[in-house]
Amino acid sequence: MNANIIHHGAFRGVTGSCHQLFIDDRHSLLIDCGLFQGAETAPDGQSGASQLDIGFAVDKVQALVATHVHIDHVGRIPWLLAAGFKGPILCSEPSARLLPVVLADAFALSVSRDRQIVERYLKLVESRIRPLPWRTWHTVFKGPQGGCRIRLQRAGHILGSAYVECELTDPGGERKRVLFSGDLGAPHAPLLPAPRPPWQADIVVLESTYGDRNHESRSTRRQRLQAVIERALVNGGTVIIPAFSIGRTQELLYEFEDILHRQRLKPGPHAARWAKLPIFLDSPLAGRFTQLYRELQPFWDAEALARVRAGRKPLEFDQLVAIDEHDAHVANVRRLSRSAEPAIVIAASGMCAGGRVVNYLKAMLHDPRHDVLFVGYQARGTPGHAIQSYGPRGGYVDLDGERIDIRAAIHTLSGYSAHADQNDLVRFVTRMRHLPAEVRLIHGDDGARQALGARLTQETGGAIKVLNAGE
Repeated sequence: MNANIIHHGAFRGVTGSCHQLFIDDRHSLLIDCGLFQGAETAPDGQSGASQLDIGFAVDKVQALVATHVHIDHVGRIPWLLAAGFKGPILCSEPSARLLPVVLADAFALSVSRDRQIVERYLKLVESRIRPLPWRTWHTVFKGPQGGCRIRLQRAGHILGSAYVECELTDPGGERKRVLFSGDLGAPHAPLLPAPRPPWQADIVVLESTYGDRNHESRSTRRQRLQAVIERALVNGGTVIIPAFSIGRTQELLYEFEDILHRQRLKPGPHAARWAKLPIFLDSPLAGRFTQLYRELQPFWDAEALARVRAGRKPLEFDQLVAIDEHDAHVANVRRLSRSAEPAIVIAASGMCAGGRVVNYLKAMLHDPRHDVLFVGYQARGTPGHAIQSYGPRGGYVDLDGERIDIRAAIHTLSGYSAHADQNDLVRFVTRMRHLPAEVRLIHGDDGARQALGARLTQETGGAIKVLNAGE
């Protein structure tokens, strides 16, 4: 039995994930339907006119599986529904809680802000969502020409993120298992259990975002995070952290609570300043997701739950200040840019392509007292990528049509990436009890896919056929 997979996105880049697995000639399953971001504004991963319309027939799609709720995996669901998709949206139980909030925000930004229209759209989406428990097989389709069942396993990327095992059956009873990794997380990520490789798979469709590099250890990243903040404590500056509203923001809050806790137990040279340091969460959307993370506490990992039992509040501590209203945001930007008050600001968007973080950057990038800290992937063509690339060289960035010279210190902590690194990706494949015959690489730049492919071939002695998806 051959597995027919068509990749409609993220096969020559890292955004717009969308993969169609055919069960037979007339029935298929869609894995993700994400938005293209940055320079990747077309399915081939190249720069071009923005493509939101669904460029394939949806009448053969029985169901959509959402691996997780990041916008580059679910952001085109409005257009999928508009194209006539009638099937269910299958996802994990935490994702079922998070997805309506993500889609409401995306719909308001790109389609309409009319409250009644947004509410009608949300009711439609919510009627389609079917939450699935972890590690449980669910039949998607069964017919005379073939069938398909799926099982979700924890991926450790953000709360609710899953990799998907798809078991295809042909009329003769032959079975083939195809695995879609979604985005795999790094081990020891705050709040999340680490992903565990499955027992077996015949084909693995594997992300390769960080296929050409390895992250820092968790202990090193916490030390570096603390060092960046303490520089600001001395300089009287603000540390601006462009953060994705889901996942990265909550992990950072978890880490800051732990640093503050350690400073109280064993004071360091800056303990008094830490005790007064405000941590501003200046993103209403991130605030809503943080509240949902609190409500989804049963899905946290053992370490986080142990902290809760000890009376700690990892996502709701005293020095955390949420800013919701726009006027309060404007006042905070003005005050921090002019004063010598040390502060941490976590604001969206994560790639600096819009949102409140842009106002902080416009007001502070030119001032060496301040710091910008990147903790997540910056796609090519985004302002975040330009700041990350040219800031350390004293370059500039264009924000809202304005050229801003970069004099603030620019830092990148790869240890806070929500993505698995090269070692993690290789181990995910090689620690399967039965190795796959084929690995198809997606969701990575050319260099990342090539490096990961070479490493997989080397580690398995050529026992696995490694392909670039779409080729």
